[in-house]
Amino acid sequence: MRYCPISRFKGTLLGAVLGESLASGGKVQFESSLDLGRMAVLGIQSLIALGRLDLDDWIERQQEEFPHLVATDDISIKIIIATLPVALFFHENPIKLRQNLLRVLKIWEDDPVIRDGTLAVGYAIALALTEKLDPLTLIPQTISFIGETPTSIPKKLLRVQNLLKQGAGLSTTQAEFAKEEKLSNSIAMAFYCFLSTLEDFRLTVLQATYNHNSQQDATLLKSQATAAITGALSGAYNGIGGIPVNWQVLLLQKNSPVWGLTSFSQVLELTDAFVGVWSGVYNLTLNPKELTEEGCEVALLSVYAAPRVIRSR
Repeated sequence: MRYCPISRFKGTLLGAVLGESLASGGKVQFESSLDLGRMAVLGIQSLIALGRLDLDDWIERQQEEFPHLVATDDISIKIIIATLPVALFFHENPIKLRQNLLRVLKIWEDDPVIRDGTLAVGYAIALALTEKLDPLTLIPQTISFIGETPTSIPKKLLRVQNLLKQGAGLSTTQAEFAKEEKLSNSIAMAFYCFLSTLEDFRLTVLQATYNHNSQQDATLLKSQATAAITGALSGAYNGIGGIPVNWQVLLLQKNSPVWGLTSFSQVLELTDAFVGVWSGVYNLTLNPKELTEEGCEVALLSVYAAPRVIRSR
């Protein structure tokens, strides 16, 4: 295996954080962050607490945090970012991946564009985590995973593939997808930035945050959306080791609130716990009496499951 799962999990979430942050002003910052990932954090916390996907628990957490949330264009991209935990948790099994991505989308309105964007991003991340991502076949495979649909996302992904084959530059591609402020265009640009610089996380994210024409600058939300998705895709593929060390150090030094958490360190701690639940690490704190013996220190005991054995999905 090229990168361990925890590296790719952290790469996915950290990539999304950095993409959103860099889109705010071309450098790592959080002052103008729109917290695209707050709903993703709530989903991760639910999966950690229950060890499985429970829509009722997700809904309860969402309603408590966002009591007046309505599925509008302004939050459509947040919904896609919110489904990243599901893509990570069920990445090994394409059938369960698709089923559970569609299940969690029922929390919000059933928008076909959001559905197709979620399936496209989730499937690409799953292929990256299972090391089955082939840049030459990713787009056809993704379109097949989406299935029959009335949306324009498959068509735009095919256009991305053609632009890549032609060696089209960033400015040409941006002009192609800057005609309308649509979520489908953000998805298309994210796939272009990712596939055109597959092995270089830094360049991938900087491409996603570059505006070639100030007169056609996208809204902050669209810019952050494109960059967050791009960062998640590249982070899943390259792992946390592919993210520039100076960016990681800057995040740790600033340790600013992010995605509704009090500090960036909490994002890393949450990811560690998330990987533990996914991998089958036994949470001793939930049932401390089960493995205690007289004279034994509970804190010293750790129990691990073999792959695909004790994971209640």
